[in-house]
Amino acid sequence: MVPLESTLVGREEAFNQVRQYLNTKEFSLGGNWDYDHGYFDRYLDEAHKVWLRIPFQVTHGVLDGDNESTTAVIEIGSPFVLKHVYNEGMDKNAQAGFVTSLVNQFQDPLDKNAPVEDKWVSQAKTLLKEVESGWLPQ
Repeated sequence: MVPLESTLVGREEAFNQVRQYLNTKEFSLGGNWDYDHGYFDRYLDEAHKVWLRIPFQVTHGVLDGDNESTTAVIEIGSPFVLKHVYNEGMDKNAQAGFVTSLVNQFQDPLDKNAPVEDKWVSQAKTLLKEVESGWLPQ
């Protein structure tokens, strides 16, 4: 993980406005959200292993995922770049069967916090500057 400096840190905005804006930059609400915090994620590589992640905390209201009617207000945290390295081959420990296929769909990453190459950090910084330049007025 590589933390990035950003002018967005500490900004409080309506969740729906932030989500709508970031969707135009191909960010999505990461699957690791909860009622009081979450992440907007944007992949940087075609294999979807390197990500620019913008964390947030809910300061008012409650986050209800991708529900359009939420009135939650969020505070933007410090963005960072991360890389997940997955096992490209077959999982030798996989269990066959209908029930296990419903539960164990995905392999765990081999390295959830793999080193991030300079080219990805540079690309993330460029994308973050683009996001900052078009950000919602305060």
